[in-house]
Amino acid sequence: MGKRLFLLFFLFGSWNSIPQNTIPATDKASSASELEVFVLPKPTFFAKDWRFNRNRFIWSSVGIGSAWGGSMIGLNQVWYSQINKSAWNTFDDSKNWLQMDKVGHFYAAYKINALATELYEWSGVKSKNAVWYGVGVSLGFQTTLELLDAHTEEWGWSWGDVAGNVLGSAGYLTQKLIWNEQRIIPKFSYTPTEFAEIRPSVLGGTFAESLLKDYNGQTYWLSVSPGAFFKNSKIPKWACISIGYSAHEKLVGSEAFYQDPITGLEYNEQREFLFSLDIDFSRIPVKRPWVRAMLKQLNYLKIPFPALMLRDGKLMARPFYF
Repeated sequence: MGKRLFLLFFLFGSWNSIPQNTIPATDKASSASELEVFVLPKPTFFAKDWRFNRNRFIWSSVGIGSAWGGSMIGLNQVWYSQINKSAWNTFDDSKNWLQMDKVGHFYAAYKINALATELYEWSGVKSKNAVWYGVGVSLGFQTTLELLDAHTEEWGWSWGDVAGNVLGSAGYLTQKLIWNEQRIIPKFSYTPTEFAEIRPSVLGGTFAESLLKDYNGQTYWLSVSPGAFFKNSKIPKWACISIGYSAHEKLVGSEAFYQDPITGLEYNEQREFLFSLDIDFSRIPVKRPWVRAMLKQLNYLKIPFPALMLRDGKLMARPFYF
């Protein structure tokens, strides 16, 4: 999952478009049979175009294609060039890392789908069509990475990874088709842990490496807006409850137990489940499109809040969790 998360944040970037609820209209004059046509001003750069915008569509497609192709070439040169190649092979890692990497695949596929869909909506493509473009980009991008894995000795084609990719993309698609909005949003948070120092070659020797490799420090969330489900609710739609998942004392992918050869200390894998509050920044009521566009970028990350944690059957309270 590490290389995929890196590509998502660094190479694909994150720019989401903002809806503009304006459409052309006609009205019949009361004293004549003439129709008065109201011509709407051209949308600002950060607003969606209500008509198909050929230039935006081309630039969006070129941008996605360039990021896709460039990231594959760069990854092949930087990452896979140092790994022994092999014929096509499969790799069952479904039981590794307490499935944290599979949750990461879900997160990445969802976010790529959202990004591509919103770029095409910004270009004036109808939502019902744009979301399917997003599905194609998301699954295509992730599948390309999986094909690279499939031709290495160290890894292989992972059906568990594919399942995470499909579920993540389907999570965005389903909400878009049913509600035409996202009421359940995957998010990510990270805090450095002491476990990376014990196995830096596996969990990362620097902050950047540990951010990608240390699943003990990563937490994946689903933030839900209760106000979005109840039209007459007084709960602000930007206010969310959030359910998180993480790992603790997980130092070996395929083993539940690890003993430090230097200190002799023993570590046993544990799952962590969390409950917290969060903010959906896409629902903050601001008027300026560029401000809304900037705020929406914060939806990639879970905002630090107090949290309840369930670990190894014990319920704990954290006054500040990220």
